[in-house]
Parts: sequence; structure tokens; C-alpha cells
Amino acid sequence: MKFKYFKFPLPGRSDFFGTSILRPVIPIDITIGEITAGYDALIDSGADFCIFDGSLGEMLGLDVRSGKVIEFGGVQVYQPSKSYLHEVAISIGGSKQKILVAFSYDIASSGYGLLGQKGFFDLFSVKFDLQKEEIELKDKR
Repeated sequence: MKFKYFKFPLPGRSDFFGTSILRPVIPIDITIGEITAGYDALIDSGADFCIFDGSLGEMLGLDVRSGKVIEFGGVQVYQPSKSYLHEVAISIGGSKQKILVAFSYDIASSGYGLLGQKGFFDLFSVKFDLQKEEIELKDKR
């Protein structure tokens, strides 16, 4: 399955980027029980696991803080930060998988979720082609 890079317009022209920045942000669906939410997530090979905003977990009906605590660092203001593991189903381009996802209140709610090594890269082969502005995913199952 193929996705186009997301083009983020810049408020002004940059000598380095031009008028926009390309990022590998893709649409996913997250399901818990009978509730499904669409969510945009950044494919991040530097992320150890998938992590999403805690308020999304609440919207899906989770008691977020009841999950197993896992600490992380790197993208948040304070280190280390807490996240809470929960099993969810994610759907990406028609492929549905059950994975463990960490929800945290220590990441920017206005940002994007991260698709990391555990829960994404272990399930999909990923090919980035910045020149074509395209991301190709292949299900490893």
C-alpha cells in the first residue's frame, strides 16, 4: 500500500525547505471495542514503540492510567515521561492488526501519534521515497 508524504505549509519561505516540509504522516484508524477513531500518525523509525495522546485513549473509552506504565524520553518536555500500555486494533490501508500502544499525557495534543519499532516496524516493511513523495508499506504477515 502506498501513501503520499504529508506536505506541511510553512508560514513563510525558507531558504532550506522552500514553502513546505514533507513528513511521513499517514492516516490510521484505532479501535477499542466498538469505538473507532481516525488519527494521523508519523512513521518514526527512531521511536521504540507506538505512542499516542492520552486524550485519544479517553475518547476511545479507556481508563488510560489503568494500563501498564512504561517510561520514555526524547519527544516530550520532561524526562522521563510516563505512558500507559493498552491493546488496540489499528487499521492501516485495509490491514488490521492488534498491537500494544502507549498513551501519554506528556506529548503534544496538537501533534501526531508516533508509529515506532514495536507495533509498526515489526509488522510492516517500510520504504521511504522522498523524491517521489511516497511511502510504501508491505504487511509482513
